[in-house]
Amino acid sequence: MLIPVFGISQTKNVVNAFRIFSKPEKNAEFEKALVAHAQKYHTGDWKWRVFEIQTGPDAGGFQVIEGPLSWEQFDGRGNLGAEHQADWNKTVAPLTTSQGTQFYSTFNEELSTVKLTDYADKIIINHAYPKPGMINKTMDLVKKLKKVWEASNESVAVYSSMQSGEPQIAAVTRLKNGLKELDPSFRKPLPERYEAVYGEGSWNYYLDDYAKAVERRWSEMLFYRADLSSK
Repeated sequence: MLIPVFGISQTKNVVNAFRIFSKPEKNAEFEKALVAHAQKYHTGDWKWRVFEIQTGPDAGGFQVIEGPLSWEQFDGRGNLGAEHQADWNKTVAPLTTSQGTQFYSTFNEELSTVKLTDYADKIIINHAYPKPGMINKTMDLVKKLKKVWEASNESVAVYSSMQSGEPQIAAVTRLKNGLKELDPSFRKPLPERYEAVYGEGSWNYYLDDYAKAVERRWSEMLFYRADLSSK
């Protein structure tokens, strides 16, 4: 009697995403095929939000996101049937060079300063990979940053990925006002804002703790492509 209730009550805070890269000479055809596939097979709960990756090692590629949904919903999804896979293999896959990483990420409301579905068209993803045994320490560092984000009215959604390759914590800055938010005239640099909250010299202590807890990090900029996403 308890199992169905548990399934229904699961929180819809999980997203599934994958990255894909079109053949340079086939980009227009790829985009057309991707849209057609999304409109036919990825609507309702399984609709797609598509971002074009602007910077970083995956620049030129696309990130496709499903969700947020619950683990229970992803578990019961299946493969959408043979017809779905055949359409993908026939219309989209031949126009790609490769499919990149695929991952599940869980939204962390406690560490975020924005609601899960309060989206923006331009985002920056900061990927942080904790050292072994340092996940909790890295989370504590994000908690400190949250106070700084709140003080500067910065919209940041925090996700964790623990079942998709290297464990990572991704802080997604949602640029509600566009790229002008990156200019120091709009918002002071992070070290200054951090010390305004925690006191002079605190940024150096933060960096010391970060170096002890985090193995590596990298950042990238992505733009939402409404024209490629599910309608």
